[in-house]
Amino acid sequence: MGEVYLARDTRLGREVAIKVLPAAFAADAGRLKRFEKEARAASALNHPNVVTIYEIGSSGSISYIAMERVDGKTLRELLSAGPVPTKTLLEIAIQIVEGLARAHEAGIVHRDLKPENVMVAKDGLVKILDFRLAKLTHPESDDGSELPTVSLDTRAGVVLGTIGYMSPQQAAGEPIDFRSDQFSFGSVLYEMTTGKRAFARRSAPETLAAIIREEPESVGTIVPGSPVPLRWIVERCLAKEPRERYASTMDLALDLKSVRGHSSGVVPVSAREPGLARKLLPVALLVAGFLAFVGLFAVVRSAKRSSTPHFQQLTFRRGAVLSARFTPDGQSVVYSARWDERPTEIFSGLLGSPESRPLDLKARLLSVSSTGVLAVLFPADATPIDPSGTLAQVSLSGGAPRVLLNGVFGADWSPDGKEFAVVGFSKRFALEFPAGNVLYQTAGSISYPRVSQDGTLVAFVEQPSTLGLLSVAVVDRNGKARALSTGYADVRGLAWSPRGDEIWFSAAASGNARTLRAVTLSGKERIIYEVPEALDLQDISRDGKVLAVHSIDRSGVIGRRAGQAERDLSWLDGSESADLSGDGKTVLFGERGRGGGAGSSIYVRGTDGSPAVRLGSGTPLALSPDGKWVLALSQKPTSLSLLPTGAGAPQRVPHPGLVPLEVGAAFFPDGRRILFAAEENGHERRSFVEDLREGRPQPVTPSGVLAWAVSPDGLFVAGSGPTEPNLWRYPAEGGQREPMPVLLQPGDWPLGWSGDGKFFLLSNLGVPGRVFRVDLSSGARSLWKELMPVDPSGLFAVEPNRFSSDGESYVHTYLRRHSDLFLIEGLR
Repeated sequence: MGEVYLARDTRLGREVAIKVLPAAFAADAGRLKRFEKEARAASALNHPNVVTIYEIGSSGSISYIAMERVDGKTLRELLSAGPVPTKTLLEIAIQIVEGLARAHEAGIVHRDLKPENVMVAKDGLVKILDFRLAKLTHPESDDGSELPTVSLDTRAGVVLGTIGYMSPQQAAGEPIDFRSDQFSFGSVLYEMTTGKRAFARRSAPETLAAIIREEPESVGTIVPGSPVPLRWIVERCLAKEPRERYASTMDLALDLKSVRGHSSGVVPVSAREPGLARKLLPVALLVAGFLAFVGLFAVVRSAKRSSTPHFQQLTFRRGAVLSARFTPDGQSVVYSARWDERPTEIFSGLLGSPESRPLDLKARLLSVSSTGVLAVLFPADATPIDPSGTLAQVSLSGGAPRVLLNGVFGADWSPDGKEFAVVGFSKRFALEFPAGNVLYQTAGSISYPRVSQDGTLVAFVEQPSTLGLLSVAVVDRNGKARALSTGYADVRGLAWSPRGDEIWFSAAASGNARTLRAVTLSGKERIIYEVPEALDLQDISRDGKVLAVHSIDRSGVIGRRAGQAERDLSWLDGSESADLSGDGKTVLFGERGRGGGAGSSIYVRGTDGSPAVRLGSGTPLALSPDGKWVLALSQKPTSLSLLPTGAGAPQRVPHPGLVPLEVGAAFFPDGRRILFAAEENGHERRSFVEDLREGRPQPVTPSGVLAWAVSPDGLFVAGSGPTEPNLWRYPAEGGQREPMPVLLQPGDWPLGWSGDGKFFLLSNLGVPGRVFRVDLSSGARSLWKELMPVDPSGLFAVEPNRFSSDGESYVHTYLRRHSDLFLIEGLR
C-alpha cells in the first residue's frame, strides 16, 4: 500500500510520519483513491485515539500523507510476548473502542481493525491507524459530491479487510455497518486476553469459513482467571448476528470501563502454567489460611452484614427501563420499558427468567398495589417539557384501564390498596394524600412519592426552586414536612426499607453517577452501594430484595455547517448545546455529566469538528455576536459573568437583588446589551435588559412573564406568561406590548426570529425533534425541519437548539438512555 518514513517538519520543529504511495502505483487510480481516502477519513475524526493527519499532497509523481508520529509499538508487537495483563488490556481496549465510537458517530466504519493498525505510545496513548478501507455508512450530502470516505468496493459481494479479523458479514461479502468493527475488535480483544487468534486456521478459505460458521474456544477455558464480565464482552462482540452485538459502540466502551472499575488488574495464575502454580502453592496456602481467619473474624464481628451483593440481570433487550415494581407475592416483576425503538409498554416476568410478556398496555407504570392493581399513566411517552398524564388503574390479571385523574406527574398506592398519594400541578406542585387532600406544596417540583408501610408518611423528592438542588423529604398526614437529605444534583428512584426505618434512594451530588444511599427519619445518611455508572432504585420487597436499573445516560450535540454534512460535536459525556454563532461556525455548549465536573463546564467548538476549548465552570447561556464573549451562569452564589473565548479575563455582570435563571438569555445584535431572566424579592420571575457598560438591569416584561428571544433589529423581545397561549412582542426600551401571531401548542419551545425577521421558529422536543416556522405576516405555521441522530436507540428526546442567520447551519441536542433491570440480593 505504501512506505512510511520518519521525517522532520522544519517549520514547526516536530517529527512526523510520511506515508508515501510509490511512483510505481501512482498510475493505479484505485490505489491512489484509497490512499487519498485514508487521509480524508482519518482527518474527519478529531479524537485523541485516532491518528492525526497533518497534510495530504503530492510531489511530482509521488503522493504522500503527513501524519503524527507515534513513538511506541504496534499492538501486534506487544502481543508477541503473549496475553496482555488485564489492567493494561483494559486501558488499551477502552481507548481503541473510544476511537471507534467517534468514527461510528461520524458514520465511518474502519473495516480493517487488527493489531497491526493499533499503535500504543510509550505513555500508553492508543492510536488507530490506516483508514484506507473505511466505509461511509450514511451520505454526507444530498448529491454525493462531498463524500470524503466513500470506498471503492462497498457493494455487496466484495470482500475487503484482513482475513482473521473480519466479521461474518464482511467475510461473506454482505453489507456491513459499525457492528462489523465491533466483531473485529472482539477478535483483537480475544487475542489480547488469550494470546491466541480467535479463528486461526490452516488456510484463508478455512479461516473465512470459521468466522462465518464456528465459535472460538471460550476465553474461560483458555484463561480461567480472566474477569467474567470481560469474557461476556468478548462473546457479545463475537456474536455472529449483528443485532446481538452492541447497539452503540459507546455502550461497548462503557461496559469495558465498568470492568476496569471493578478489576484490580491482577490475573490469577493460569491453569496452563503448572510450574509457576507449584512454586506459588505454599505461599497461596499460607495466604488462604490467613484470609480464612480474617474472614471468620469479620463474620463473627458482623454476623448481620451481607457479603458481596448478588446481581441477577432481568432484561436483555435494547432500550430503556423506565420503572419497575415487585408483584405482591414477590415472585414476579412488572416494569415499563421502551424496547427496540418502540413506544413504552408494560411487561411482566418471573424472577429468574430472562423472558417477559407484554401486558398490552402502552403506558408508564407508577405503582402496584397490595391487591395486584397497577397504577399507570397515559400517554406512554410524555414529552420532557410536560411529563404529566392521565392516571388510571388496571388489574394485573387483565381488563380495561379505569381512568381516575388528569394532570398527574406521579402516584403511589397506600398499603391497603385503597388510596393514592398523587403529585399534581396547579400554579404550584402539590403532593396530595389521599388524592384531593393537599399535604404539601412547593414553588419547585415534587417527584417519586412513596407511602410508608404504615400509611402515616409519604416520602418524596423535592426541588425547592427551579435552580435549587434536590432533597429527599417526608410529610405526615398533618402536612408537616421535613427534608432528610439534601444537596443532590440528580435523584432518581426512592423506596422505603423493609422495616420502614430508612428511605433508600439513588442520587448524585454532581454529574450522573448515581449511587444507592439511605437516610433514616432522623437524617442519618449512609452509602449502600456504588457503581461506576448510575444505579437507579425501583423497588424493595418485604424480604429485602431490590429492583434497580443500571442506566447509561448520555446527551450529545449534533451540528451542521452550511454546505457540509451533519457531524457529532459531542465532547464528553453530557454535551448540551446552548448557542450557535450567526455564521454557523462556532457552537457554544455545556458539559453536564461527570466529565463536566461538579459545577458543569463551558466549551466552544468549531462546527467543522475542530477541538473543543474549555472556558470555565458554569452553565453557558449565550454567545456574543462577535464571538468573543460568552454569557455564563455560575452557582454559589448564582451570578452572571462574561467569559472570553480568547485572551482576556472573565468579567462579572452586576445584577443587584436579582437571582438569574438559565432560561431566556441572549445578546442583542449590538453586543452591548443582554437579555436575561431572573427572580427578585417581591416579584415573580421576569426578564431584564442590561447595558453591559452601565450595569443597571431594567425589567422588560411584567412579573410572571419571561422573554425568550431578541428581534434581529434589537428593538423587541418575544415573551409569554405561563398560561398565555400566544407570544407577545415587548419593546426593548420599555412600552406597551403587542400580540404576535404565534400560538403556542403543547411542547412548543420558542427559539427566536429567523435571520430576516419574517418568521418565528418554534421547536418541539420529541423523537424526532421538529422545528416549526410561523409566518409573522399571516400566522401560518408549517413544519420546517425534522432532526434525528443516525442511531435512534435509546433516544428520549431530540432538542433543536439554534440556527444560523441564514438557517443553513444548526445544532441540536439529543438525550439517550440505555438501561437494564437487575434483581439485587444481599444489600444491607
